[in-house]
Amino acid sequence: LTPKELAWAKTAWKYFVNNTNPDTGLVNSIDRYSTATAWHIGDYLSALMAAYQLGLIDKIEFDQRLSRVLEFLAKMELADGKLPNKFYNTKNGSMVNANGQSAEVGWSAVDISRLMVWLKIVGEHYPEYHEYLDKVIMRWGFCEVIDHCGTLYKATRNGTNWDTKQEGRLGYEEYAGTGFSLWGFNANASRRIKLDQLVYVDQQALFYDERDPRITEVINPILTPAYLLLGMEFGWQEGAKYSQYWPNNGDALRQQAESVYRVQEQRWQQSKIFTARGDHYLAAPPYQLFDSIFANGYAWSTLAENGQWYPKLSLVSTRAAFGMGVLWDTPYTTELMKVIEALFDKDRGWYEGRYEASGAYERIITSNTNAMVLESLLYKTRGQIYQ
Repeated sequence: LTPKELAWAKTAWKYFVNNTNPDTGLVNSIDRYSTATAWHIGDYLSALMAAYQLGLIDKIEFDQRLSRVLEFLAKMELADGKLPNKFYNTKNGSMVNANGQSAEVGWSAVDISRLMVWLKIVGEHYPEYHEYLDKVIMRWGFCEVIDHCGTLYKATRNGTNWDTKQEGRLGYEEYAGTGFSLWGFNANASRRIKLDQLVYVDQQALFYDERDPRITEVINPILTPAYLLLGMEFGWQEGAKYSQYWPNNGDALRQQAESVYRVQEQRWQQSKIFTARGDHYLAAPPYQLFDSIFANGYAWSTLAENGQWYPKLSLVSTRAAFGMGVLWDTPYTTELMKVIEALFDKDRGWYEGRYEASGAYERIITSNTNAMVLESLLYKTRGQIYQ
């Protein structure tokens, strides 16, 4: 890394130092907010390995931090006694709801997959921990989260019953399927990119999830981050399938990632709007937004999980910009990094991003963004992370 990039990495790691809870070893999902999901625990494992391999911490600190997390995972309460609860209190490790109140609310297959990916990656790089990482997975019951075809399901508690629904949309579904396939599950129904529908955004062809949100009540935006993770961690090799639309350009997943990048580059070239789109958090309601390339019938739409539109809150995402910058070394990503390279507090970590409309900072600081900064810089130094 250059001296500037090393300083960026140190800033990102500062977030995890500040937000580690000593009693559980868990890291807050948002700065000073003591709640986390299985996805965030996976983020922490990625940040921890990056910090060690980039020389920010020594082997002793790496071992102590990893062992503390493994201790929690070995005895964590499970929703319905089967799978990680959707949320945990990072101070005492108890199951909670989104508001931090004690509750057993269910599970998310997509969140669990992120943790599964990084349990596998850490075990590959450091086989001395293999036994303990395997035991985490062997505690869980998978019968209700994945079926024999590889479709993934989330569960929500409804009184004494559990409501299950298919989970995952294009991009994140392929990533989630990859997490399960790494541990030997047949996840073909989830991890192979669907070729059913094609949309054009500014004359750029992209695959689009054909499931209608008016029927499913689940939004299906085209977002950047899932393709960045699939690229940095797996070189887009998972979910490989040749496309009828691009028969000579390699597999469909790699082509989709390329198109997701190119359409954002093209928007800047044509309109001079810096574009790095993903899902991001806010400090005020609705607290999370999805900056899409295409969603619900419209290009460049920003919407909440309930489908409500927030066009003035589109963000140049710090984590999307970092991932794009290391995967595509182009004049556009060089200019894009100039836009976000100062978006941090050196004592707290990286901000979520900069608003497209005003240039103002979104000053909330999250584990998602700071983990992506570290993972991106790790990828820059070593290439594909999972072999």
